[in-house]
Amino acid sequence: MLMAKISFVGLGVMGYPMARHLQKAGHDVTVYNRTTAKAEQWVKEFGGKLALTPREAAIGADMVMTCVGNDNDVRSVYYGDDGIFAGAEPGALLIDHTTASADLAKELYLAAKKQGFDFLDAPVSGGQAGAENAVLTVMCGGDEEVFKRAEPVLSVYGKAVTLVGASGCGQLCKMANQLCIANVLAGVSEAVRFAQKAGLDVNIVRDVVKMGSGSSWQLENRAATMAEGKFDFGFAIDWIRKDLGFCFEEAERNGAKLPFAKQIDEAYAELQQRGLGRCDTSALICILDDK
Repeated sequence: MLMAKISFVGLGVMGYPMARHLQKAGHDVTVYNRTTAKAEQWVKEFGGKLALTPREAAIGADMVMTCVGNDNDVRSVYYGDDGIFAGAEPGALLIDHTTASADLAKELYLAAKKQGFDFLDAPVSGGQAGAENAVLTVMCGGDEEVFKRAEPVLSVYGKAVTLVGASGCGQLCKMANQLCIANVLAGVSEAVRFAQKAGLDVNIVRDVVKMGSGSSWQLENRAATMAEGKFDFGFAIDWIRKDLGFCFEEAERNGAKLPFAKQIDEAYAELQQRGLGRCDTSALICILDDK
């Protein structure tokens, strides 16, 4: 793999370790974060360079990765006088890891092409642990030749890096992923509380069930912590509701029926009202408890 000049914009719980893996792999990494102190801390820990704006980060970069919060955040780092489009040079490859809308991905793809850049939407799955351990699943949308150029770099922190289809398809695949998470967590929540009410050891139940057709990542990694009332594992209820919103918008267009996801979204909305919005998604189990 050829070493590249890479800029990483957005050093949250995912971006911080993802950028670290790129730097440790030998790439020349520049980082930008809205809170400058966090970018300064990253440079202090891992080396590399600090940029004070997305535009500055993009200047001279072969690739620019972004991993921010939502559609508005993505637009804020790509557009404007201080945005990535203002600083990137012809031929640069722009890769957005944010879980955002498919419409935005297509918009950025066209805007990049008009200015001589390449673009991939490449949301990731695997959570903070996946980012820390470089075992993320990366779902890409865009042109095949562009994907082939990006794949070796994305594999630095991705155990599975796949071109799903044209621009926007990475985001659509991530929506399917989020629907799986929400619906699986509903089943695990009921199973855990059922096992507790039945007087069973949840750890034993988990170890038995994971060997059969009831297995899932959520069961293996969250059943015990859900039983213990621990909900501080990174991916918050606030974020899953944002992602489910994208699913519902897309379903309105394509005619998909999402009745189970809508029920779960309503449960998450109630948990937000209880002040649990920053708890991770496995806090869904709390909807089964008396208020």
